[in-house]
Amino acid sequence: MTCVDETKRLTVFYDGACPLCQREIAYYQDKTGADAVAWIDVSGKVSNDEVAPGLSRDQALSRFHVVDSNGTVVSGGTAFAALWTSLPGFRPLGRLFRLRPLAWALDRAYDLFLRVRPRLQTVVAGRHAARAGALPPWLVRDLRSDHAGEAGAVAIYRGILMVSRDAEVRRFAEAHLETERGHLQALETVLPRTDRTVFLPLWRLAGAVTGLLPSLFGPRPVFATIEAVETFVDRHYAGQIARLNREGTHADLRDLLEQCRLDEVHHRDEARESGGGPPGPITRLWCHAIGVGSSLAVAIARRL
Repeated sequence: MTCVDETKRLTVFYDGACPLCQREIAYYQDKTGADAVAWIDVSGKVSNDEVAPGLSRDQALSRFHVVDSNGTVVSGGTAFAALWTSLPGFRPLGRLFRLRPLAWALDRAYDLFLRVRPRLQTVVAGRHAARAGALPPWLVRDLRSDHAGEAGAVAIYRGILMVSRDAEVRRFAEAHLETERGHLQALETVLPRTDRTVFLPLWRLAGAVTGLLPSLFGPRPVFATIEAVETFVDRHYAGQIARLNREGTHADLRDLLEQCRLDEVHHRDEARESGGGPPGPITRLWCHAIGVGSSLAVAIARRL
């Protein structure tokens, strides 16, 4: 018996017994447009059930699958792009990752995740016993997202330097790469390894792609990318600093985050000054996708 809901725009199959999958699906189910998606937990089906035409329960458990309104079954990174496209807040990101070579990169990243998923499940299961004892859970979550962001920032500048041969861009990237490395090292002194996101390899890959792609098209897209990234990071750090001010605790961490924020504002302003005017429509779409993707990455890093 199949489980496809033909009244829905998309049918998503997921493993509700997997803590990683369960948390991620719960995140999407809370978003605008989620009521137009059928969410099917296949973990409770018997092994010989067919959950969609040509898709068995065991296949659905081994890899992320969706069925679109036309009845087409897609899996892996392509399935995530289809899900994002169906949710208004993620639609630009979904459309972007349907394009080559981004679609290929997303699918390879998902294949990498599947290889390490068993280990990640073990890490998540044991994390509650290895918290940073002196820090409240909300601050651990924020620091985890900060650490993931700084790891991604280091990868962005490395991606730029892999491709760009423009002297000004390389000077900019080399200088700010050192700053981001300093941020990453500082956060690693306050956040134990056991409390860091299990998705660090994926964030590094995403960061490298974020730096590499605009570098193929010249300096202006690079500077627009950095301005978009740092605009998001400024708001991200500012929210955490405001809460620490309200709580009146952990002044040393508040000062560290404020210094990181000021450095990122400097990167943003320098990129804006070097950009040579407002970006074109394609670059604006790319920068919007960066904002959406950054929000998604922060949400996932806070949980896992």
